[in-house]
Amino acid sequence: MRRVARTLEVVLYSCGPLFIALACAMTIPLVLVLLYGEFHQGPETLEAFLLPAALSLFLGIFLHRVLRARPLNRLQSALICSVGWLGFSAIGALPFMIGIDSTYLDGFFEAMSGFTTTGITMFTGLDQMPKSVLFWRALTQWIGGLGILTMFMLVAFRGGSPHKLFGAEGHKINVDRPVPGLANTIRVLFSIYAGFTCFIALALFALGMPLFESICHSFTTLSTGGFSPHDASIEYYRLSGYPNYVWFDYVITLGMLMGGTSFVIHYRVLKGSWKAWFDNIEARYWWSLIGIFVALILFERFVRVAPFAHISATSPDFWRRLEEDFRLVLFQVVSILTTTGFGTRDINTPFFGEAARQLFLVMMVIGGCVGSTGGGIKVLRIAIMGKLIRREVYRLRVPPRAINSVIIDGELVELDEIQRVGGLFFMWIVLLIFGGGVTEYLSHHNGYAALSGMFSALGNIGPCYIPVADMGQLHPLIKIVYILGMLAGRLEILPVLLLFSLKAWRS
Repeated sequence: MRRVARTLEVVLYSCGPLFIALACAMTIPLVLVLLYGEFHQGPETLEAFLLPAALSLFLGIFLHRVLRARPLNRLQSALICSVGWLGFSAIGALPFMIGIDSTYLDGFFEAMSGFTTTGITMFTGLDQMPKSVLFWRALTQWIGGLGILTMFMLVAFRGGSPHKLFGAEGHKINVDRPVPGLANTIRVLFSIYAGFTCFIALALFALGMPLFESICHSFTTLSTGGFSPHDASIEYYRLSGYPNYVWFDYVITLGMLMGGTSFVIHYRVLKGSWKAWFDNIEARYWWSLIGIFVALILFERFVRVAPFAHISATSPDFWRRLEEDFRLVLFQVVSILTTTGFGTRDINTPFFGEAARQLFLVMMVIGGCVGSTGGGIKVLRIAIMGKLIRREVYRLRVPPRAINSVIIDGELVELDEIQRVGGLFFMWIVLLIFGGGVTEYLSHHNGYAALSGMFSALGNIGPCYIPVADMGQLHPLIKIVYILGMLAGRLEILPVLLLFSLKAWRS
C-alpha cells in the first residue's frame, strides 16, 4: 500500500498545475457572460464558471503545495494522462450541470467528449443555449486538440522529466520532433496550432459567418472535435440562406485537413519543404485514402441515384450539381476520416448509400495521421499493418531463411512496434464488440447502430447511426462505457487499462 500511495502522490502532484491551468481557461467564458448580458437571466451562468474555476484553482494549489515532487517513470506518466483527463472532465462537467441544468453524468459525458475531441453530444437545442456554454464546449475541444498534458507542460514544467509525459500522450511511432528540445518542440507546435486557428476564424468571418460562430468553429475544426453552436451543424448555414455557405464548407474542409495532417509535416511545409506533403509513407497513404473514399462514394451515388440522368452536360445545372455532390462527399469523407464529425448532410440520410455507410465505419477506425489532432488507429499504423500483410504473403513465396523485414520510409520497424500495433488493433476490436454489445442489450437500437456508437466513441469521431435526440436517453451504463471508450480512444487504450492495474499503481 505504501508504493500505491507513493504513486498516487506522484500522479496527483503532477496534476496540480494542470488544474490551475484549467481554472484559468474557465474564466474565459465569463467574458461572454458579461458581453452578452447573460447574467441578467439569473446567477446560474456566472456560477457555472466561477464555482468550477475556484474549485479547480483550489485543488491545483492544494495538490502542488501539499504533495511532494518525485521522478516519473513510464507507468506513472501514463497514469497521469488518464487521471488528468478524468479530472479535467469531472470539473469541466460542472458548467453544463449548473449553467443549463443537465445531469452530472450528461455533463461529464459532454466534457469528456470535448476534451477528447470526440464530438458526441448529449444536448439538443444548441441554438437557444447560452453563448458562454457554447463557447466552453468549443474551448474544451481546442484545449484537447494538442493534448491537455502537452499544454500542461507548456505552462507548468521546467526541465526534469516532462518528456515522459509527452511520449505518453503524443500518439507517436518514431516521429521526429520538428526542432531539438522538448520546450522548443511544444512552442513550435503550439504556434502552428494557434496560427491555423486564427486563419480559419478570420477566413470564416471574412466570408460572412458571425464572429462568435467563426471562433467556435475554428476551435472545433482544427482540433478535429466537431462541436457546433447549431443542432444542424454546418448544414445550418445552407438552411438559413447564408450566401457564402459553399465557401464555409471549403474553408472548414481545409481546416479539418490541417488538423488531421501531422503537424511535423506542417512545420516542414512552412519552412519551405513542399515535398513534405508526399515524402513519407503516411502522407502518401493519407492523400490516397481521401481520394479513394471520395471516388467510391461518388461512384455509388452516381450509380444509385443517377443525379445527372436528365441534365445535359452543357447545362449550368449539370456543373452546379456536380460541384455540390463533390463538395458534400469530400466534406463528409474528410470530416469522418479526420474524426472531426461535422456534417453538411446527416450520414443517416438517403444522400449516402449503404456502401458509403460501411465506408464511414472503416474511416472511423483509420482516423488521422500520427502527430495530428485526429483520433482513430492512425494512418501510419494502417500502413504498417499493410506492410506486414505484404511481408507475410511474400514469405510464402521465398525460402524460410530469407530475410524479409517491414521497412517504413527506409527504416526498419522493430518487432516490438509491430507487436504493439497488432495488440492495439486487437484491443480496439475487443472494446468495439463489448461497447456494441452493451448498447444493443440496454437500448432499442439494432446491432449495426449499436456498434456504430462505440465506433464513434473509440475513434473520437462523433457522428454515428444513433440519432442525436436518442443519445441523452441512453441507459447510464451505456454512457459510462462510451466515456471510457472516448478516453481509451484518445489515449490509445493502454493508459486507461493501467488505471485498473494494481501493479501499475505499485510502480
